[in-house]
Amino acid sequence: MVTTADNGRVYIPKDLREKFGEKFHIVERDDGIVLVPVSDNPLETLREEFEGVDKSADELKEGALKQGMEEAGN
Repeated sequence: MVTTADNGRVYIPKDLREKFGEKFHIVERDDGIVLVPVSDNPLETLREEFEGVDKSADELKEGALKQGMEEAGN
């Protein structure tokens, strides 16, 4: 369970911090918020994530835009 204090701080349980780290982006959605873990070494994380991908950055961006538009119903 995540709790907040009077000063607005959010406290994340130790087991979740150990699993996901201590840095997060807060993403606002219509139905709430999402905490997205941020790597201590984002560049290394990207290298690992895209290892073996044969598409260029522009091709990946175009594909993501197309997928987003399809999911949005456009």
